[in-house]
Amino acid sequence: MKTIPKVQKYMTAIPETINKDISIKIAYEKMKEGNFRHLPVQSAGNLVGILTDRDIKLAMTFETTQDLTVEDVMTQDPYTVSPDDELDKIVLEMAEHKYGSAVVQQSNGKVVGIFTATDGLRVLGEILNQRFKPE
Repeated sequence: MKTIPKVQKYMTAIPETINKDISIKIAYEKMKEGNFRHLPVQSAGNLVGILTDRDIKLAMTFETTQDLTVEDVMTQDPYTVSPDDELDKIVLEMAEHKYGSAVVQQSNGKVVGIFTATDGLRVLGEILNQRFKPE
């Protein structure tokens, strides 16, 4: 019997992070440059939120965007998982709550990866390809 893979097999390891005090304009440039849609937000080395491209796009509709920081627009208390958590539980939780990503943390709180909905679709494609590809 096959075992369900752990998230660490499919996550993006050592993701870019951003400090909560950075302006959203700088955050937007960083996301655009790196082609990121989700950035874990840290303060003093601790995870405090997640910044998404949607957060930034919404914030940019306000007239006073030059004064906004990442902390002003981020989502607090992001969905977090352990590198050893099984993939099925994570993707079902993400689907149930419509999370776009899961921040992967070690037990000491260190951010070691990120697993996004895009990663989940990639996994689904691999599974479908393995199961249904004609021989």
